[in-house]
Amino acid sequence: MKRERRLVTGFNVVSLADIVLLLVIFFLLSSTFIVQPGIRVKLPKAEMTKAESEQNILVTLTRERQVFVGDQRVEWKELAPTLYQELLRNPDRAVILRADQDVPLEWAVEILDLAKGAGGERFVIATQPKE
Repeated sequence: MKRERRLVTGFNVVSLADIVLLLVIFFLLSSTFIVQPGIRVKLPKAEMTKAESEQNILVTLTRERQVFVGDQRVEWKELAPTLYQELLRNPDRAVILRADQDVPLEWAVEILDLAKGAGGERFVIATQPKE
């Protein structure tokens, strides 16, 4: 008996579907192990009007550890009583912290802690847009 040799012209789709399914499972499992390096946040741009700046308390912290409330320089020991007096006039005012970018985070947290102890409830850390 003589065998006939025929060319296979069909394509087995089942094996291709298995390979694709295995690739999908592989990528799904391996993608869960990727650690995100950080959360990217794009801050909105805003312009502060003069009326808004008058109703908020502006605290400025320089890299030399000098503190200003508004335009007046204040000693660290006088900061809490000064903020308390400012917040007595209008307790709904927000405390805006303008800190130099080279200031340690500990100093900024200390100011926000003093402001909270003086009765502050709303806090904002001022930033400027990158150009």
